[in-house]
Amino acid sequence: MTRAPLNVLLRRVDPDVPLPAYEHPGDAGADLRTTESCELKPGERAVLPTGVSVALPEGYAAFVHPRSGLAARCGVALVNAPGTVDAGYRGEIKVIVVNLDPRESVRFERFDRIAQLVVQQVERVRFQEVAELPDSARAEGGFGSTGGHAAVGADTNGQQGGNRYASVVSDRKGQ
Repeated sequence: MTRAPLNVLLRRVDPDVPLPAYEHPGDAGADLRTTESCELKPGERAVLPTGVSVALPEGYAAFVHPRSGLAARCGVALVNAPGTVDAGYRGEIKVIVVNLDPRESVRFERFDRIAQLVVQQVERVRFQEVAELPDSARAEGGFGSTGGHAAVGADTNGQQGGNRYASVVSDRKGQ
């Protein structure tokens, strides 16, 4: 059973920009385009306008995700991926891109597809402070604690899949 699409109000800040669109049936993200041309040298970043603003229904948020093709072919990433568009935000959606390629510049032309917008229902929670959290199988394991990669190596107890970063992180407490 297919649900009816959610209606999201959209205003074109740039009257010529194509509307965000899903490229293929079943796609999760609708493509966002830039309204400005821009060249990024290696290591440079820029905030690119998309020419659209939205009014999301209460209980929803939109998330700006990178495009995998730009990452794979050009080394382009989003600095704060995913960027969050809250239901109450009415300004133009902008995308912070960075060129991670160490040698080549990347050029964006007006109306190039630069990111994807994924709209999702989100829960509003009430945080309840407790003295102790209940146990779980994972406990406090994080930052590579499940292993699965040869570069992770052994932890301080000689166990494979350990957390090499723990000493660096603990040395930086209070900074």
